[in-house]
Amino acid sequence: MKIPTKKLKTGFEMPVFGLGTWQMGGRKEHDLDNDDEADILSIRTAIDSGITHIDTAEIYANGYSEILLGKAIKGYDRSKLFLVSKVHAENMSYENVINSCKKSLERIETAYLDLYLLHRHNPDLDLKQTIKALDYLVEQDLVKNIGVANFNKEFLAEAQSYTKNKIVCNQVHYNLEFREPEVTSLLNYCQNNDVFLVAWRPVGKGNLLENIPSIVKEMCDKYQKTPAEIAINWLISQPYILTLSKTRNIEHLRDNLNAIGWEMEQNDIEKLRKEYPNQKNISDTVPLG
Repeated sequence: MKIPTKKLKTGFEMPVFGLGTWQMGGRKEHDLDNDDEADILSIRTAIDSGITHIDTAEIYANGYSEILLGKAIKGYDRSKLFLVSKVHAENMSYENVINSCKKSLERIETAYLDLYLLHRHNPDLDLKQTIKALDYLVEQDLVKNIGVANFNKEFLAEAQSYTKNKIVCNQVHYNLEFREPEVTSLLNYCQNNDVFLVAWRPVGKGNLLENIPSIVKEMCDKYQKTPAEIAINWLISQPYILTLSKTRNIEHLRDNLNAIGWEMEQNDIEKLRKEYPNQKNISDTVPLG
């Protein structure tokens, strides 16, 4: 299938759904017992199913996730893929951002990244110099676009004030259960400032698929969809929101893809926003990087 895209006013486009690679190859360190072939197969299966947006980071398995991605994309048309990586917060000095990006390119074995993100804000480093390094990477055609991850509204605005290039997205934790981007007005800020919000963990590591609330069952009956499909579509049916999810399971991948290509009615989006039970406003998950 062809994954739909959303477009900013600047003309920048991103697929509404992508594949995450967190824990492929290990967690923060390379797991020598990791089933590399299973990870490579999961990436290739996703691409064969129509997914082009693939997200990784230098901290994932200490760079090994990027190596696996590079192996997985061999033989595919690079120009049709949308590859994203992220620089670790400790590497956000001017020189380290540039060096980290070059190392990521080497591991993935690609000449450029479609999007390069700051993994989270580092208050101990000069954000202006960090952004200057991102601008340099764009000038050198090593990255096509720049963005951030896990930035609050204030840090996002500060980053925007420094760059010569458009910050196209902020990748953050957001789903039916976890609502911090709404509570802090980050979502509203992104929507009003032409910035994509890329929601990670759209089904909450599967938590949203256990003890299904009655309101979700109601939506499943109405749309003839599974809870995972409802959770993902609730996100991508909203303006400026995209999402990504990691899975090795082919059935889960199909479930994710079945969330795409239809749109939830606005009144149902708002009903889930207001009535989904046990919402959390503050993250209990520390972002990597």
